Amino acid sequence: MDKVAFRKKYKELRAQLSPDEVEELSLQIANKSLELPIWDATNYHIFLSIIGKKEVNTEYLLHILQGKDKSVVLSKSDFKTGELRHILLQENTAIHISEFGIPEPVTGIEIAPQQLDVVFVPLLAFDTHGNRIGYGKGFYDRFLEQCRPETLVVGLSFFEPEISISVENTDIPLHFCVTPKKIYSFKKT
Repeated sequence: MDKVAFRKKYKELRAQLSPDEVEELSLQIANKSLELPIWDATNYHIFLSIIGKKEVNTEYLLHILQGKDKSVVLSKSDFKTGELRHILLQENTAIHISEFGIPEPVTGIEIAPQQLDVVFVPLLAFDTHGNRIGYGKGFYDRFLEQCRPETLVVGLSFFEPEISISVENTDIPLHFCVTPKKIYSFKKT
């Protein structure tokens, strides 16, 4: 199956989830994430969920990060350049929904990708080798390329992994992926 077919399959699977199922599974993912070996870090990047696409609701994970007094960074997408800007989440950070339905900070203190310790990434599907399929625009692969090699990349998925998905040389693999029932580790030791 190619990436286009995987995207179609997982968009359809998500579409079948009720709003209550999305919330319950998202809460399970947040609780399961507490078992990750990532909580000694300082700077965490998290995506805010696109409700219309039934993404994992990261609000629960955001509460965990704030409860642990971590620095949280959010993205702002530039569809003209295909780049993400990274803004420190503060108490007064205003969030608006972009024309693409993405909740984003309006303005704020920019943080360089090299400062990030852990990045939670959105995905549609992943495989048993840590490869991920996103929406196909490459925003996160370009962003992750700018991070330090030791920055941990954590996927969040409602679904279990595929055996294998095709990859391109620009694809950045995951170190971990959290599902409602399990944490998959791909980190090379």
